[in-house]
Amino acid sequence: MAHRPQPFTLLGVDIDRTFGGRQGHFVVDAHELAHPKTQRAFRWVYWILTAEAAVGFGAVIIAVVLQVRGAEVGFAAWFRGVVVLAMTLTLFFFAWRARHGFYWGYQRLRLFSQIFPVVSLIVATIPGLYPYWMVVEQIVFAVLMIGVADVLTSDHMRVAFRSPRRRAELGEALAPRPGDSQGNSSRFQ
Repeated sequence: MAHRPQPFTLLGVDIDRTFGGRQGHFVVDAHELAHPKTQRAFRWVYWILTAEAAVGFGAVIIAVVLQVRGAEVGFAAWFRGVVVLAMTLTLFFFAWRARHGFYWGYQRLRLFSQIFPVVSLIVATIPGLYPYWMVVEQIVFAVLMIGVADVLTSDHMRVAFRSPRRRAELGEALAPRPGDSQGNSSRFQ
């Protein structure tokens, strides 16, 4: 029998339930996670997110260096640099939960990887809001996030991480989690 991941708790709080809602404990089938295309997709996602983190750290480092040298960086640039770095680190958490089969992690990662590039590119077009180096950083950030979205929306990944509702519509059997006596419904609690 394949090992099923346990919900993640921190200080007594069920993080999977908190972030994933009623589908917080829904886990995709182990054979879908073990598939070579799924493994390869997550390797790509981790590499791209690592590049994202490097870009985020780079932006903060550039801001620090400029500030130390006496250049005015501005609140908007500081805020953008720190927030984007924090968001990128949050995406690692979503990727980690998705990699362990939690549908909500995949869903959040896919959603944010599609929204963040659009927002970044729109904000980058506002004249004078950010210095030139930060506009370039935003464009690089958006291109990398589009890469994550592309990997996550591949045909294979969409089939591997079908929503519980879609699986039910297709009549796919949902195996109970080990130790559950309630059958299929326990995966949705």
